[in-house]
Amino acid sequence: MSSSSRVPRALYPFDSHFFDRDGLRYHYLDEGEGPPIVMVHGNPTWSFYYRDLIQSLRGRYRVLAPDHIGCGYSDKPSDAAYRYTLAERICDLEAFLGDLELEEPITLVAHDWGGMIAMGWAARHPERVARIVLMNTAAFHLPDDMKMPASLAFVRNTRLATFMVRHFNLFSRGASWMAPASWLPKVVRDAYCAPYDSPDNRLATLRFVQDIPLSPGDPSYEAVTEVAKGLPLFKKTPILLLWGEKDFVFKPKVLEIFERLWPHAESHRFAKAGHYVLDDAGDEIPPLVLDFLARHSA
Repeated sequence: MSSSSRVPRALYPFDSHFFDRDGLRYHYLDEGEGPPIVMVHGNPTWSFYYRDLIQSLRGRYRVLAPDHIGCGYSDKPSDAAYRYTLAERICDLEAFLGDLELEEPITLVAHDWGGMIAMGWAARHPERVARIVLMNTAAFHLPDDMKMPASLAFVRNTRLATFMVRHFNLFSRGASWMAPASWLPKVVRDAYCAPYDSPDNRLATLRFVQDIPLSPGDPSYEAVTEVAKGLPLFKKTPILLLWGEKDFVFKPKVLEIFERLWPHAESHRFAKAGHYVLDDAGDEIPPLVLDFLARHSA
């Protein structure tokens, strides 16, 4: 990524840290002190998505926000150098958190495909999970009556979309317009897209979508099955669900699945918010998270 593609510090006022993941630089933020909170982003976002929430929490907590390999300020390897699969993402997070040697229980905050990755790690380490905050995500296979949105199916299944994602940044640029229900300033939209500044640097945004499993023969199908099997482990864990109801991917019926699995969870729906719920409900969410954390001590 070129230096010109870095986001202005006024928008992203954090220092970078790097974890060596088998020779690849795994970028992360490490802000504040106190009980650890790990924020896991989805696709095509990166740690920038959590910028305001990090600043709200770092006065009381240690906030860690990694960029997945191929995303944000992490290295962006070729297919020959990295397996862009859900299982690999979960192993990356596991290696990163293992290297940190955190002694206190961890609060997970996750969005989009980050929820699948975070809950995949959680299923392997339930004793290390203090609290869970999920936003517009899934941690199970889509129900039979819910189809993949046409825009995602286009990216996942067509050569034309492959070309447009790699050469015109279709997925990141398109999401910056479609995912928030409200209008984002150009400087923010540009920041979301900044790390994906060349065809090579856009590979992860494509592979994430292509890795979405729809049938048992797909490479990550069993990985999703294993994540879903772990969800009952958290029936007594404090859980906060934050949902933008205008999401064109994770619609309210996905939230209802979580609510049935975890009837003890606290749910907040934002009628005017879309998939980028932190952008659409940015004034409402940090106080809710702070209150939730305060009421449920780690």
